[in-house]
Amino acid sequence: MKVRTTGAAGFGRRTLTLGAVSVTAALVLTACGGGSDTGEGAESSDLASAGATTLTMWVDAERSPALTEVTEKFKEDTGIEVKLVTKDFQQVSDDFITQVPTGKGPDLIVGPHDWLGKFVQNGVVAPIELGDKASQFQDSAIAAMTYEGNTYGVPYSIENIGLLRNTDIVSEPAATMDEVIANGKAAVAEGKAEFPFLVQMDPKQGDPYHLYPLQTSMGVPVFGTDESGSYDPAKLELGNPGGVEFAEKLVAWGDTGERIFNSSITPDIAKEKFNAGASPYLLTGPWNVPDAVDAGINLAVDPLPTAGDQPAQPFVGVNGFFISAKSQNALAANEFALNYLTTEAVQDSMFDAGGRPPALTASFEKAAEDPIVAAFGEIGANGVPMPAIPEMEAVWADWGGTQLSLIKGEADPATAWPTMVSNIESKISK
Repeated sequence: MKVRTTGAAGFGRRTLTLGAVSVTAALVLTACGGGSDTGEGAESSDLASAGATTLTMWVDAERSPALTEVTEKFKEDTGIEVKLVTKDFQQVSDDFITQVPTGKGPDLIVGPHDWLGKFVQNGVVAPIELGDKASQFQDSAIAAMTYEGNTYGVPYSIENIGLLRNTDIVSEPAATMDEVIANGKAAVAEGKAEFPFLVQMDPKQGDPYHLYPLQTSMGVPVFGTDESGSYDPAKLELGNPGGVEFAEKLVAWGDTGERIFNSSITPDIAKEKFNAGASPYLLTGPWNVPDAVDAGINLAVDPLPTAGDQPAQPFVGVNGFFISAKSQNALAANEFALNYLTTEAVQDSMFDAGGRPPALTASFEKAAEDPIVAAFGEIGANGVPMPAIPEMEAVWADWGGTQLSLIKGEADPATAWPTMVSNIESKISK
């Protein structure tokens, strides 16, 4: 198998000011260099005197094996066991919010940064003072884990979508969606492919996440930002002038049009068909790369195509470790997070398990020797963080449902899109 990448080089960086938080002197010393990559930080006697014998971390099945070695190291160093409790990813955030106030929740939880707004709103996560360690991570990862001036998580991965291309079917990259469609149609006409383009769709909610770069290229982000660069829920920009035009494209490219977007293509079908060589393109994330490689597909990861005259900006998601605000073992939980979960060994292990580019710069630089990882990193450098503000929850249902109805040809763009915007505005105001 050969792998090629296309696109501009470089990983953007920006300065971030961390908000000050109150922590104990022991934790400040630990965060600012008291530990090392071997996991040495607070003395085990200090942790023992704090009464900690066991920590509990909620984690999904994919990531649990990657954390086994570090939990064993922590127990060896401190005598404290870290129990990894596998939870259903779809329900774990709600369970965390419900159980933490009762004292039944875990000490730590693994999850994406866009849970953060709701976690903070409900008072279930504690700030973390990363100190000098913050500079060891990609700036975008620290920014995503920062909410209203405080940092709340230790990031371990950064992810975004890109355009996978089967180079045996289409040999060169395309800059615009129109060019992508033309290439895909030509491949179908020549008998090289069954589908000109593949992107997954949820049968009830479509997939606004995967289609977002096309939407932003038409000047229609979800929210605007305030002076600090944070998302402002008062600035809903789905109603921007390009919104209806984008809705028209969804119809034109949908089930009753050119069938570039197909409402019956589920995530499993999209992956299966691409891996079978049935399409030159799959709009997806790095999580689907390993199976494509195993299937023998010769891959290129192209920059995201544009549908309008502005850059195609994907959502960037950051995964990390959060500490419960009600942990009975806060000292031990902070020690584990700050001086064990921030190590290269752990960040490398999490990358090996999930294939998502590491948040720790040293680990990312090693992973980026793989051109696939480097390509996703370049695309993500031009992306925008998934909004973590609680108001985002008021967006998804109407946004996805409207897009799906447009793709199915069941709605009029001129009325459906403005109605969607009005509905979302009403929900946010409440």
